[in-house]
Amino acid sequence: MRFDDVESLSFDCYGTLIDWEAGIVGALGRLLAVHGIELSGEEILALYAEVEPAQQAGEYRLYREILGSVVDAIGERLGFTPDPSERVSLADSIAQWRPFPDTVEALRALGQRFELVIISNIDDDLFAHSAEHLSVPFDHVITAEQSRAYKPYHRSFHLAFERMGRGPSGVLHVAQSLYHDIAPANELGLRSVWVNRRAGLDGSGATAPATAQPDMEVHDLATLVQLMGLDA
Repeated sequence: MRFDDVESLSFDCYGTLIDWEAGIVGALGRLLAVHGIELSGEEILALYAEVEPAQQAGEYRLYREILGSVVDAIGERLGFTPDPSERVSLADSIAQWRPFPDTVEALRALGQRFELVIISNIDDDLFAHSAEHLSVPFDHVITAEQSRAYKPYHRSFHLAFERMGRGPSGVLHVAQSLYHDIAPANELGLRSVWVNRRAGLDGSGATAPATAQPDMEVHDLATLVQLMGLDA
C-alpha cells in the first residue's frame, strides 16, 4: 500500500488507541460479581457486542446514556436490576481506560508526517479523559455528540471530511472494528487499515461481527509506523 498521497490519518479511539475491551471487562466484571454472576471476559464482551448496537440504533442519545441502557439490558438478561450507581459505573470507568502500550509512541511518530484526526462514538467530556492518557494533540476530534449519530452511520465521517477540508481522497482511516469503521469506510470509498488487536482470538470481542475488506491489516500501530518508514 502506498502512502504518498495520504495527508490525514483518521482514527477510531476505543478498541484502536484505547484498550476498551479491558475497560469493559473490568467494569462489567465488577458489577456482575456484586450480583453473584461469573462470566469469562470473552462472554462479557460477546454480551456487550449484542446489546450495544441496539441501544445506538434509535434516536440519538449521549453515549453516557447509551451505556446506562447497556447496563440495564445486561441486567435484564442476567436477572438483576442495576441501581443508579451501577447504571453509571460503566460510563464512569472510561476515565480510567488506558491506551495500548504502543499507542502513544506510534501517534507521536505518525503526527510528524500526517494530520491526526479522531472519529469516535463518544461524548466530548468522556473523550477529554482519554485525551489526557493519549497525551498527543489531534488536529480534529469528531465525536458522536457532535455529529449526533453513531458509527457505522456515515454522519461522523462526513463531518470529519468537512472539518479536514478533504476526503475520502487524502485520508486513511485506521480502526479496529470491522463493524463500526471498516465497513462504512468501504461504503464511502475511504481507504482503511484494520488494526486487528484481536489477532489469534476467536470472535469479534466487544464489536458486532461484520464482513468488510480493509486495504491493509496490521496487528498493532507500531507495525503501521514501521511500514510507513517512520521512526517511533
